[in-house]
Amino acid sequence: MDGYLKAEEIAKQWGISARKVQEYCKDGRISGAVKFGPAWAIPKDAQKPTRTGKLKPGRKPKPSEGQLHERTDI
Repeated sequence: MDGYLKAEEIAKQWGISARKVQEYCKDGRISGAVKFGPAWAIPKDAQKPTRTGKLKPGRKPKPSEGQLHERTDI
């Protein structure tokens, strides 16, 4: 298909793993991405999604520089 690339090719361009590109496609974060069987077709001019800065459930933010850790194992 002209105008489209595979997840592996996009991953090389963006400097990330092909798996991460597939996750972006699955989550709808790459506009114009289309799934054909097990493979994704991604527009050549697609933009790399930006990070949302959200934490996964159950995760605590890392302390900023200068903050002390609270010990919970005592």
